Amino acid sequence: MATIPVSTLRERFERLLDPTRVIDHPLERRLYARDGSIAQGDCGLVVLPQTTAEVAACVRLARELDLAVVPRGSGTGLCGGAVPLDGAVVISVARMSRILEIDPEVPCARVEPGVLNLDLTTAVRHLGLHYAPDPSSQQVCSIGGNVATNAGGPHCLASGVTAQHVLGMEIVLADGEVLRLGGPAPDPPGYDLRGFVVGGEGTLGIVTEVTVRLTRDPAEVRTMLLDFPTVRQAGEAVGGIIGEGVIPAAMEMMDRTMTIAVEAFVHADLPVDAAALLLVEVDGTPAEVAAQVAVVEEVGARTGARQVRVARDEAERALFWKARKSAFGAVARIAPNYYLHDCVVPRTRLVEILERIGEIAAEHGLVIMNVFHAGDGNLHPLIAFDRRDPVQVERVHAAGTAIIEACVAVGGVLSGEHGIGLEKRDFM
Repeated sequence: MATIPVSTLRERFERLLDPTRVIDHPLERRLYARDGSIAQGDCGLVVLPQTTAEVAACVRLARELDLAVVPRGSGTGLCGGAVPLDGAVVISVARMSRILEIDPEVPCARVEPGVLNLDLTTAVRHLGLHYAPDPSSQQVCSIGGNVATNAGGPHCLASGVTAQHVLGMEIVLADGEVLRLGGPAPDPPGYDLRGFVVGGEGTLGIVTEVTVRLTRDPAEVRTMLLDFPTVRQAGEAVGGIIGEGVIPAAMEMMDRTMTIAVEAFVHADLPVDAAALLLVEVDGTPAEVAAQVAVVEEVGARTGARQVRVARDEAERALFWKARKSAFGAVARIAPNYYLHDCVVPRTRLVEILERIGEIAAEHGLVIMNVFHAGDGNLHPLIAFDRRDPVQVERVHAAGTAIIEACVAVGGVLSGEHGIGLEKRDFM
């Protein structure tokens, strides 16, 4: 890769973009050298295109100058997928943030990649629609980043992850060519390359427009909170509910350490003495919901739940979800930094892996908290630590490696929704 002074790079890219959208200040470059992970990179220059044509022009110039390019959305990724190395140019699509079209008949929406996940649902709520994939970072993560990592979220258990909701896209390839893939038609002609790009983490090109499927709001929703005296019982409840033929809209688990941190932050009256909490949400017609609630209550009683608390109203339901989605931020009460992992294991091995994670925490003298998508076995062990302590950082990396090895050993895979990035590149 060519080594070109930053000042020269800036001059060349300013011929393509407004100078205010070419960033070379050392502090700003340092900020763009990181994402939401603990990886640290080296950013040569940052450019902020606002159109597909500008993205293509920037890619062609980088190719001409023999420069590596790293696409970036909101920078909230947790695996180092947007972290540049060796002075690579960062092409940020964060300013491409328009909702271009909403078609309530299909229903679908055509959006630019910088549109925030939650903003899309907010924009279509009055139509009785929503965008189903809902990462915990949905207030700040972008649709383009969700496409790059094939992001999931709590409500993807029944409705599927990002790949199931992308109908089409526009993408700029490494040579600057612009392609359109798929579209709102039920079966577009040609090869279906959408799934090839979704989850590609920007290695195949830069997504500049996405057509996404919108989902109609269910007639009724019920959210339940179950608390258990042991993690094993909570794990048995997960298998029991699905074994009875109920696929909830969402099924999330938190352990005691995480519950204590979250309750101190949210004040949702969570039972902090429970070993594990299970948050279960079901939706559908009133009759379907009533039947599913009865199954969850029966399985909860059978597996040892101390109580099954059904949200009284929308306000309490929102509070339950605020507790779940505030989990990562609440860790600041425990330590200044955290390392959030992302592995998937078979549901039947959940309890075994959680017990192993507890052993790994003890072996390395660390606090590891668990909050995860229990329904599909997508684990998110969260290691709380202080980045200023190099010895502690070393132990964190060692524990992370041990967690990955343990998950793969029981038939799991490296990532459920965060992606591979720098974090798991070598494990591939």
